[in-house]
Amino acid sequence: MNRTFMLIMLAGTFFSAISQVLLKQSANMEYKNPLREYLNWRVILAYGIFFGVLLLNTWCYTKVDMKFGPVIDTAAYVFVLLFSWRILTEKISRGKIIGNLIIILGILVYTL
Repeated sequence: MNRTFMLIMLAGTFFSAISQVLLKQSANMEYKNPLREYLNWRVILAYGIFFGVLLLNTWCYTKVDMKFGPVIDTAAYVFVLLFSWRILTEKISRGKIIGNLIIILGILVYTL
C-alpha cells in the first residue's frame, strides 16, 4: 500500500514540473494588459495543478513515512530539466547533467 501512495506522490511531482513549465511559458509571453499576465489559461491551469498536487500529497502523507516525501520531491528537478529541454528547447549544461545525476543517485541510495 505504501508503494502505491509513493507512486501517487511521484506522479504529483511530475505534474508539478508540468505546471512549472506552463508558468515559464506564460512568463515568456508579452501581454497588452497586465491583468492578462496572471489571468490566462496557463497560469490558472498551473496553479490548479499545484493545488491538486498539494491535496494529493496531504492525503498520501497519511500513508507514507515523512522521511520519503522530500526524497520523492527531488525528482521534480529531473522532470523540470527534461521538460525545459524538450518543450522550452533550453540547453542542458554539463553542470545540470551532473547535478541531476547526483539527485538520481541520491534517490536510489536513500530508497534502496
